[in-house]
Amino acid sequence: MAKCILSGRIAIMVVLAVICSGIPAVPAAVYTVGESSGWAMGGDYGSWASDKTFAVGDTLVFNYAPGHTVDEVSANDYKSCTTGNSLSSDSSGATSITLKSAGSHYFICGVPGHCSGGMKLAVTVAAGASTGGSTGASPSGTTTSPSTPTPTTTTSPATPTGITTPTAGTLNQPSSSAALSPAVAAFFTFFGVVFVLMK
Repeated sequence: MAKCILSGRIAIMVVLAVICSGIPAVPAAVYTVGESSGWAMGGDYGSWASDKTFAVGDTLVFNYAPGHTVDEVSANDYKSCTTGNSLSSDSSGATSITLKSAGSHYFICGVPGHCSGGMKLAVTVAAGASTGGSTGASPSGTTTSPSTPTPTTTTSPATPTGITTPTAGTLNQPSSSAALSPAVAAFFTFFGVVFVLMK
């Protein structure tokens, strides 16, 4: 009898572990560099990146015409627009780069004169989950990047301080801790059930 109860508890724990492992992760964001203008001479990529939050796992998509490259370079080569020492380089016309590590990442066009003409991008990548404007691929397979609504905080006498209230036309984006809450809730549920079963 004791063996049956123990076997049943183990079976329940295995089922719960499988269910918890199937909880989807927070999707990474996909950013189309320069939006519809793409990766081109005269772009202001510093302004483009200034309102975005990049995280490990996010992807940068560079769309550009022939005659350009996307080179990941060191901070010094970025500042001086030095070509020839790139960490990676691509000239396919549609370069996707997944941001795999936290910290600063630097990109330039390796064609002489193009970096100094504005084809340079620096992004700072956070270690946590993305809260920025994620986008998906359109049915045609091209990557699009709609503008991200800016979250607003409004308080009124009836609203306690610190509560975010959406106003018309805005979308409140969850913080990275809120985005992880389903996984955290499942984790605690799983171990709560295990604790009860082990009593």
